[in-house]
Amino acid sequence: MFLHKINADLSLKLIQLNDADRVFELTEESRSYLREWLPWLDTTTKVKDTKDYIKFCLKGFSENNSLTTVILFKGDIVGVASFNSINWSNKTAYIGYWLGHAYQGNGIMINVVRALTDYAFQELQLNKVEVRAASGNKKSRSIPEKLQFTEEGSIRKAEWLYDHYVDHVVYGVLAEEWASY
Repeated sequence: MFLHKINADLSLKLIQLNDADRVFELTEESRSYLREWLPWLDTTTKVKDTKDYIKFCLKGFSENNSLTTVILFKGDIVGVASFNSINWSNKTAYIGYWLGHAYQGNGIMINVVRALTDYAFQELQLNKVEVRAASGNKKSRSIPEKLQFTEEGSIRKAEWLYDHYVDHVVYGVLAEEWASY
């Protein structure tokens, strides 16, 4: 089982089926807030939907092409962060994340993304980590910007959000750049 301690209050744990109730509860608590930028809220309406998602994540982990974790803050699940995909041929990973609304403003996500990036380079020996965020999602974009990822460009109409497309801004950092920060 994957468990990665970041600091005294914060750690990442491989998502498990027994996390489904809490992850769904957190989704419910933050539904309107999360719906602005995440496309899956309307199809996640019951705990079974979250369990199906977790099964999908565990399959990706067992196939060694993704790693989805719950974010534990003071022992409570407060969000999800992952390598949505790991491309071993190109030694790249794409990080995705969301945090419950009540836990915003505690420095959680910047520490999580920093820890995942460290893990990608130090443990997985990857060469590049990317974060993609909707161009209007300033909170999500601020994380890679604060961590000095390079803004590499944008992808037009990259994601369908319920009734419209949004562009994505692509951020990346290379192993040799991260080592010098």
